[in-house]
Amino acid sequence: MNEREKFGSRLGFILVSAGCAIGLGNVWKFPYICGENGGAAFIIIYLIFLAILGLPIMICEFAIGRGSRTSVAKSFDVLEPEGQKWHHFKWYSIAGNYLLMMFYTMVCGWMFYYAYRMISGKMHGLSVLEVQNVFSQMLTSPATMTGWMIITTLLAFGVCVLGLKNGVEKITKIMMILLLLMMMVLAINSVLLDNAGDGVRFYLIPDFQRLMENGIGNVIFAAMTHAFFTLSVGMGCMSIFGSYLGKERKLTGEAISIVLVDTFVALIAGLIIIPSCFAYGVEPDAGPSLLFITLPNVFNHMPAGRIWGTMFFIFMAFAAMSTVIAVFEAIIAANMDLFQVERKKAVFVNAIAIIILSLPAILGFNLLSSIQPMGPGSSIMDLEDFLVSYNILPLGSLLFVIFCVKKNGWGFDKFIDECDTGSGIDFPRCVKGYMTYFLPLIIIVVYLKGYYDMFAPRGPKVLTFWMMIAFVMLALVLNFGRTRKQTEK
Repeated sequence: MNEREKFGSRLGFILVSAGCAIGLGNVWKFPYICGENGGAAFIIIYLIFLAILGLPIMICEFAIGRGSRTSVAKSFDVLEPEGQKWHHFKWYSIAGNYLLMMFYTMVCGWMFYYAYRMISGKMHGLSVLEVQNVFSQMLTSPATMTGWMIITTLLAFGVCVLGLKNGVEKITKIMMILLLLMMMVLAINSVLLDNAGDGVRFYLIPDFQRLMENGIGNVIFAAMTHAFFTLSVGMGCMSIFGSYLGKERKLTGEAISIVLVDTFVALIAGLIIIPSCFAYGVEPDAGPSLLFITLPNVFNHMPAGRIWGTMFFIFMAFAAMSTVIAVFEAIIAANMDLFQVERKKAVFVNAIAIIILSLPAILGFNLLSSIQPMGPGSSIMDLEDFLVSYNILPLGSLLFVIFCVKKNGWGFDKFIDECDTGSGIDFPRCVKGYMTYFLPLIIIVVYLKGYYDMFAPRGPKVLTFWMMIAFVMLALVLNFGRTRKQTEK
């Protein structure tokens, strides 16, 4: 096989990794939960958990990738002691990447579709009900969603087929720089709107009364949960980018840079959305309704709203596309490492596979809407999202951490040696106890609380059943790290 590809620049690595981390949650969730939970008071708690929870997991992924010089398909095979079974996790991780793309390509297509409607003027002058109907009509049209999903998939794989430096790194750098510039322009316009000041105060001024009203425990858990999920760790995507990284710089500083970019995007997204909503007397909410119903109505009332709406959905398309490209690269690299195939063949096969695998999520909103796997009102996409967000991400993160600290895994000393190779910030050795015991416990709490919050409203029988599933899944993942005593001398 050819020599391992490497990033052409440090900036390329940071922006590509940040592009993977930056997702729709930065836009349609963070501003809302921040404003609802005390503004800057919530941000302080969130940043603390980002440092003690998200950051070390990301460093673990980078270290495993760089230490093995391969993707998650082979990294555990390379690093684990002889006779151990950590390598079985590869299938869990690879499946997670495919599952994510089975619905994320569709959602990215939504962004391109709305950008097209904004550019063409088809959203201009619509009433509140008409804007709502646009979204409903899109969901009920399998042809529309399939077409934009295919465009998204082909564009992303088209980037990946060009290679790491000339494709993934070069194109993602351009997209990320344009994304950041557009966000700054949109934020400035938003805060300068009439009556936007109330939104800025709601978002950024600490409101400890609101924090206490919501319950300090609930706010802490909301901050903990978002800090965990915002960095897209647990599936091996960061591991693949670590494998492309040279030994010139220590990993802690690189991870901090990525976390800062991700946090900046989340904060600026709030400055775009919340002041705009307050300026026009619209209640800021979260989720798809914010992007596809609330904000288009805001843009329709805003001076030069067509321009600002177009810019917003292009920025959203870039944010989603950077994640798609990053995950596609992880899938392609895993295929290349696992099956010893060339990049072009891996791209061709997986482009067809992803297009086919994305169809159930699309059809789940129309032709297959009768299939409601997560209960009444749910869709196939909800099931796929549940498998990724509530299972693969937290349990994958748990495994990455315990692999880096357990003696029958990579081991803490080897992990530290890899982290601290090069120039820059050292990883603190004093956190060994925290990484060994407390960090895994926090991840397990986040995982189990996610299950509880989802299924508790459905009654004790449903909750009991699904909590049993949660514990079984947890046991299966922990089993990867069990010592195989028969191999010990």
